[in-house]
Amino acid sequence: MPIELYNQKGHQCLMFTDLCDEAGDVVQSNQFLIVDGDTGAIIDPGGNVAYGELYLAMTRFFPPQQLSAIFASHADPDIIASLDRWTTTTPSAKIYISRIWERFIPHFCKPGKTAGRVIGIPDPGMRLMIGRGELIALPAHFMHSEGNFQFFDVTSRILFSGDLGASLVSGEVAKRPVTSLAGHIQHMEAFHRRYMVSNKILRMWAKMVRRLPIDMIVPQHGAPMQGAAVQEFIAWIEQLPCGVDLLSERDYAVPA
Repeated sequence: MPIELYNQKGHQCLMFTDLCDEAGDVVQSNQFLIVDGDTGAIIDPGGNVAYGELYLAMTRFFPPQQLSAIFASHADPDIIASLDRWTTTTPSAKIYISRIWERFIPHFCKPGKTAGRVIGIPDPGMRLMIGRGELIALPAHFMHSEGNFQFFDVTSRILFSGDLGASLVSGEVAKRPVTSLAGHIQHMEAFHRRYMVSNKILRMWAKMVRRLPIDMIVPQHGAPMQGAAVQEFIAWIEQLPCGVDLLSERDYAVPA
């Protein structure tokens, strides 16, 4: 069953957390459906291990074949490896991804299936409409991908943050929003120190998102953060050394 993140006045945001739990040794990942009136879009639809369950679960809320857009935060397999199947399911849906991955994602599909359907998001981001609602593609480059975007849903005030904010927990645990960061950092810290490129970008990201009225941060792995945890996370990540900050010549030595 999906988790209802928001549902007011015909605008609905749903999160699917456990579609990969039965697939063996596979990283937990979340998939998202946004519906506004008679328009629907998915964010980070996942790999083939999630496709069948996601398709079936979606049918209760929106006809998958009528989706108008597929948004991908970046081009990792757990984000978009099921694209070949979604391009068959959704004959008219546009595919939005960073312009630097625009010519890479056809490798996920049979020849010709993405022709004329891929829209490369420029580095500064862009504003898009889902029905009457606005979705802002926010630059999140090098968190952790070179070309990376987060998606802020203006109506629900939810920031779909991709890998930033990820926690390594089960799909069942991911269903419960975190309202205080203190006990949650243990599930996040090692991941962020390795997968985020540098503290410099985290500081710039924090400055950017403080301008937005965010009610909830929902990553592509793990539990959403809401209430006090939103600003606590922004403050924590702003100070976190990570990536190249932690490397030295010892990490670039010829193996013995």
